[in-house]
Amino acid sequence: MPTSSPSNSPASSSSYPCDGGGAAYPNPINRMMPERGRHYPFSAAAAAAASPDAMDTDAAERAPAVTSVADFGVQSPGAAPANMDDAGGASAAGHAPRPPLAGPRSGFRRLGLRGMKQRLLVVANRLPVSANRRGEDHWSLEISAGGLVSALLGVKDVDAKWIGWAGVNVPDEIGQRALTRALAEKRCIPVFLDEEIVHQYYNGYCNNILWPLFHYLGLPQEDRLATTRNFESQFNAYKRANQMFADVVYEHYQEGDVIWCHDYHLMFLPKCLKDHNINMKVGWFLHTPFPSSEIYRTLPSRSELLRSVLCADLVGFHTYDYARHFVSACTRILGLEGTPEGVEDQGRLTRVAAFPIGIDSERFKRALELTAVKRHINELTQRFAGRKVMLGVDRLDMIKGIPQKILAFEKFLEENPLWNDKVVLLQIAVPTRTDVPEYQKLTSQVHEIVGRINGRFGTLTAVPIHHLDRSLDFHALCALYAVTDVALVTSLRDGMNLVSYEYVACQGSKKGVLILSEFAGAAQSLGAGAILVNPWNITEVANSIRHALTMSPDEREKRHRHNYAHVTTHTAQDWAETFVCELNETVAEAQLRTRQVPPDLPNRATIHQYLHSKNRLLILGFNSTLTEPVESSGRRGGDQIKEMELKLHPDLKGPLRTLCEDERTTVIVLSGSDRSVLDENFGEFNMWLAAEHGMFLRPTNGEWMTTMPEHLNMDWVDSVKHVFEYFTERTPRSHFEHRETSFVWNYKYADVEFGRLQARDMLQHLWTGPISNAAVDVVQGSRSVEVRSVGVTKGAAIDRILGEIVHSKSMLTPIDYVLCIGHFLGKDEDIYVFFDPEYPSESKVKQDSASVSLDRRPNGRPSNSRSNSKNSQSRVQKAQAASERSSSSSSSSQGTPTSHHDWREGSSVLDLKGENYFSCAVGRKRSNARYLLNSSEEVVSFLKDMANATTAHNGFQSTTADYMFLDRQ
Repeated sequence: MPTSSPSNSPASSSSYPCDGGGAAYPNPINRMMPERGRHYPFSAAAAAAASPDAMDTDAAERAPAVTSVADFGVQSPGAAPANMDDAGGASAAGHAPRPPLAGPRSGFRRLGLRGMKQRLLVVANRLPVSANRRGEDHWSLEISAGGLVSALLGVKDVDAKWIGWAGVNVPDEIGQRALTRALAEKRCIPVFLDEEIVHQYYNGYCNNILWPLFHYLGLPQEDRLATTRNFESQFNAYKRANQMFADVVYEHYQEGDVIWCHDYHLMFLPKCLKDHNINMKVGWFLHTPFPSSEIYRTLPSRSELLRSVLCADLVGFHTYDYARHFVSACTRILGLEGTPEGVEDQGRLTRVAAFPIGIDSERFKRALELTAVKRHINELTQRFAGRKVMLGVDRLDMIKGIPQKILAFEKFLEENPLWNDKVVLLQIAVPTRTDVPEYQKLTSQVHEIVGRINGRFGTLTAVPIHHLDRSLDFHALCALYAVTDVALVTSLRDGMNLVSYEYVACQGSKKGVLILSEFAGAAQSLGAGAILVNPWNITEVANSIRHALTMSPDEREKRHRHNYAHVTTHTAQDWAETFVCELNETVAEAQLRTRQVPPDLPNRATIHQYLHSKNRLLILGFNSTLTEPVESSGRRGGDQIKEMELKLHPDLKGPLRTLCEDERTTVIVLSGSDRSVLDENFGEFNMWLAAEHGMFLRPTNGEWMTTMPEHLNMDWVDSVKHVFEYFTERTPRSHFEHRETSFVWNYKYADVEFGRLQARDMLQHLWTGPISNAAVDVVQGSRSVEVRSVGVTKGAAIDRILGEIVHSKSMLTPIDYVLCIGHFLGKDEDIYVFFDPEYPSESKVKQDSASVSLDRRPNGRPSNSRSNSKNSQSRVQKAQAASERSSSSSSSSQGTPTSHHDWREGSSVLDLKGENYFSCAVGRKRSNARYLLNSSEEVVSFLKDMANATTAHNGFQSTTADYMFLDRQ
């Protein structure tokens, strides 16, 4: 969009208002500006790449196309560009010694890259090229160097290829083949998007929805949405486009490749890749801010995008704040567990870390030694002799705070009239998205303010503000950086903003002052040496300008020394190399964790052994195992009323009835729930119900009885109840349940962070008061705190339960098959160990006042046939003795019959072989169980298969028996 000075400016006759506005004074700056308007003035933001959405830290996706002589990919991996001085654009790259969210770790720096040449597939919305069609099968390409390009060129021992959209619509196959061939020479691979997809995906969802939201501008109103149809169609186009990128990755992927996805355009890509091949090494990096969870949660597709990004192995951000916001969004919106390492979901860890980007400072330092740059410096020094030079270099964008900067300069001139002819502000602001009304309005606003100030404070020979709406070439920009006394960066919100880095790199001798917005990501790296300001506070910025202009040489030296050391020691290549190394290390650690995760339940083998057993025992948990799933639609805390009302999954009624009616099968539902809950859900089945972790038992055709140990001290109940009531009243949406032998406080639906703080405070109250000397266990769940009597675990109760069942059924045939499925807390996983023939008897049941921690046994290895009845007898005696030692008085439930038979009968009837024992955790990948089912839906599917197999097997046996009977007749 052509720009002209406002009519009230003394420079109204020129698009570049300079010193009186006319051609009376030949301007060395104008001579330094070639007419190639596509050059973006500063490599930091423009550099991001050749395209409007190139990867960079200054939201460079909005920048105009940039040209450069740097040729991405033609160098051998690790080689420098052919002409480093003219490579154009900022490099990327500083790195933290260790990403802040990941904690300290040593020895990982170069492990992934030394001694091998690893392929790296960089996937970004735009390729670092500008493509122009010169004929039916001929294309000309201009390669653009940006921060990411320069960083990747310097990574040693990595063979990098770039996958992305070329920025042009190529509907015909001949053109697509020709462009593919041309790009292949530059090690680039195109993704072909049609105009409709680009309109909906890029102009719509990316630029109209995600970009404003991530920069705290909020979601567009309905009238804005209508201009690009509606949100749903935009999001569908976004997912289709991401799948198209994924399809191209599939075609070129080789085993062992690292896939590095970039920016908000491709948030859905990690899921597409992992769904195709779970073993792909996938990293995702965001080059913009990530907003606080309160802002992000307004996005309608919030949950789907978060879960898609979490499919990546490593998620990277520029600053710790952005990483923290992302983790907070995952915990608050998805209800997942945030850890210092990242985000954990059912045992799978997605590492989240900060990787501050930087620049190739050596390139700027070398440029200052060039003859052309020195000539520019001399011209500028002469032109502005006797005046302090202040510089602003920005895209003309709402987030850059240009009006705030100029208004602060105006206030400075008002309050300090002696500086009127002693300081000049050079503001370079290149218009972007000139077809968007908001940007047109911003352009007019900036010109109006500049014209007013120049009219108020300008003279016939000089004006205080020089406003340029074109870009400078690299040499001119370096010269401007070098002569500038004060650089002003007043971004309202910026991913990083590398203009500040570039300015510092060019200030080796002058030692200028940097005024930096606290809302730019660079503030976290350069904040110690810069003057940090809130750009919305015009008075503060004006005072900072006066401070910078009058700063003592000693203070300037100290501030500059700090920033210069940071900028020059964080190389362009380190950022990319560190991310790739960290990704390799993360994948290696994930593989180690995966080896510790139980394998999936072998359905066919489990059912086969079941069908060929004589006396089977099925132990099933209830909550999150047999319950009906509740759709929460990503709402914070879910639907509390529905989720608290536990209901049996409707698809399980038929399979459960089939299994319960089999005379060779005993089914027990073992749950921490109250007796009434089990009665309501399972009263119609022929099974056994064990409530409150097995402390109460009944067959569905009989009465409840207690299996509690005789000497159970319950004196702590009243005092613990008061503590639970206290915290429930003070924690919104929390609740507690009082059972016969335990109290459970649940804050699943409360604010996650507040709930954790309250839980921590509650534990301190409990340990220092009510339970300091009580025989109780404290069991912490992911969103709950439970206090229960020592000895109240499912593993401790199962022997007594078995004894009662054996006695009641007069069971004579040994139990030779056990299937135990449940979503049990770690404290209750002793039930898995109880039955396991491969555990030594002395480690089966271990009672103490702390949570039980059991070593993992190799998963799924069947043992030789042997009876463990003798081991069970020893185990039961140890458990009974431990329980008696930890109890001091008897407190049996009033009105509930107590079983008085010898409950050691339960252990003696077990004759279990290793291949006939199947323990299975539901949705808990860190478990002592042998096997894993990922969700209650998988439990439903498995039990259906088992019931169908039972029906078919019994029917076959019945038919065979009939034939044998007829044959005897």
